Amino acid sequence: MNFIQRFAYYLVGLIMGLFVVAAIFSGKDTRCNYFPNARVLNDLSTKPFFYSDKASKILSEKWVDTTDIKNTLKMGDVDFDKSNVPLKKGKLYIIDGKTIKNQQITLKVINYSDKAVLEDIVKK
Repeated sequence: MNFIQRFAYYLVGLIMGLFVVAAIFSGKDTRCNYFPNARVLNDLSTKPFFYSDKASKILSEKWVDTTDIKNTLKMGDVDFDKSNVPLKKGKLYIIDGKTIKNQQITLKVINYSDKAVLEDIVKK
């Protein structure tokens, strides 16, 4: 067997293997959340999300938008020194982020077992 034949067999096997791997992982919602910050943000984003009356009032002031909240819950930083505090049968998490206008905000989110509730939005 010369080199070209061996290379052709290698490519055929590689392509079949890629199809198998693609078929296995294509239908799954796999995430690699190894760090605590990513785990908390993933847990909050997968649950039904609700706004408290105070948060709804702040959102009506128009300096912050629900897009800012979603971006902060996706890319924000959890302050673990102030977070993971039991509150109202859930845990309070303090998340720092930015608005679209590059303004610093802090979200106070209560994480229950079946839902997440945004309690407060603080402008820094």
